[in-house]
Amino acid sequence: MSQLTTPIAPLTMPGIPELEGIAQSSGLFGPAKFGVLEMLNGYAGVFLVAFLVTLIATPFVRRLAVEMEIVDKPNEARKQHKYPIAYLGGFALFLGVMAAITFSYVLVDGPAGTLGPVPISIVVGILAITFTGLADDVWGWDPRLKIAGQLVAAAALAVQDIGTRVAEGALTPFLGSPETVLLTMGPMLVYSSDVFYWSGTALIAIFVVGGCNAMNLIDGLDGLCAGTAGIMSTALLALALLLAASLTIEDPFESMAGVRIVLCLALLGGVLGFLPWNFNPAVIFLGDCGSLLIGYLLVVSILLLGENGDTHLVFAGLIIFALPIMDTSLAILRRKLAGVSMSAADANHIHHLAKRALGGVKRAVVSLYALTFAFGVLGVVLGYLAIEQVVRLRIVYAAAIVLFGLIAAVGLKTALRTRWLAQPHEDEASPSLTPAAIAPTKSPVANHSKPTLGTTAKS
Repeated sequence: MSQLTTPIAPLTMPGIPELEGIAQSSGLFGPAKFGVLEMLNGYAGVFLVAFLVTLIATPFVRRLAVEMEIVDKPNEARKQHKYPIAYLGGFALFLGVMAAITFSYVLVDGPAGTLGPVPISIVVGILAITFTGLADDVWGWDPRLKIAGQLVAAAALAVQDIGTRVAEGALTPFLGSPETVLLTMGPMLVYSSDVFYWSGTALIAIFVVGGCNAMNLIDGLDGLCAGTAGIMSTALLALALLLAASLTIEDPFESMAGVRIVLCLALLGGVLGFLPWNFNPAVIFLGDCGSLLIGYLLVVSILLLGENGDTHLVFAGLIIFALPIMDTSLAILRRKLAGVSMSAADANHIHHLAKRALGGVKRAVVSLYALTFAFGVLGVVLGYLAIEQVVRLRIVYAAAIVLFGLIAAVGLKTALRTRWLAQPHEDEASPSLTPAAIAPTKSPVANHSKPTLGTTAKS
């Protein structure tokens, strides 16, 4: 682990036990760790502000969306709801998250007054992502503009070196320490640190674009995106608290420990405040504004786990985020092998399969909550064991590789089956099936936005 998580041997004061106890408890001459409950208590206001603001703002935003006719109309065969449902739920979530982050700046007591505040670059990224999603909900932005907006949010992180060290842990065994000279070009020297930075910057862009659109894709059933985000943010919060509890008095203000806690609590409070309005039967949808914002906050929280080059903790975070990764991977493989456009909508996403298998929206959503919870527990356990150095870091990598290898195998199998069903067969008495024919035409719940894989799709 980094220097922030390496215990410092406490200094002793022989013969003066009273002063020794005061010194160690204050952290002046030894470890000063905050307990998990102490940190939760110190940041509880962040959660409450996000929850209350989102809960109260949502019905007002819904009314505004209806008056402005920013609604999801049942005008497509895939959309089976019988009346228009308001978009802009994501804007209410944005208000709750921003209120919570603003509140965190005024906290001065306890852990919140010691750990560092949320950097302005993250706030800039939140604003960029929210505007991008809101513009698409209201005006229907070109997909290229949406990608541009997401890249702006990613660039804001790189400017302040947030997430740029993620690649360091994986590349150090191959490239050496950051001071290692890799290439000499006249007076110019290329160090390992340069490769780490630019590799990390590329990873930030991939994480932000991929994560935002992955959450966009699973927003296909009432309460699914918000509910799974709540579970994932809880798991990431657990990792954030474990990391913060391992800090000593040595420069905790310079770490991102407090930032991770604030972002996770703000997102958790926001989605819990939104869920009563969004769970089946929903009266308002997140829209792209909400799903992109949720994806961004989750991705930033995962990237922050690698602030000191702890790539293994980022892998633990990706395991927590496995459901959106799995659904997006399945969609890409399925459409590629079926020979259809990546932007083509279908009804073979994980939530569609669960709905058909279980016979209802609520059952499907709850089952996917359970799956997300299982991934969350696995990610937290592996992260905890790595933090406490109970297991070797390569075990975390191995677990992630096995998990995502299984996901890829299932995706390949599903895609091949879809392609086979779409082809004509000699023994068929009926016309051959097409990918469109495979998708059911009746569904009790609509997909909540326009279908574009990697940009807008919620199919």
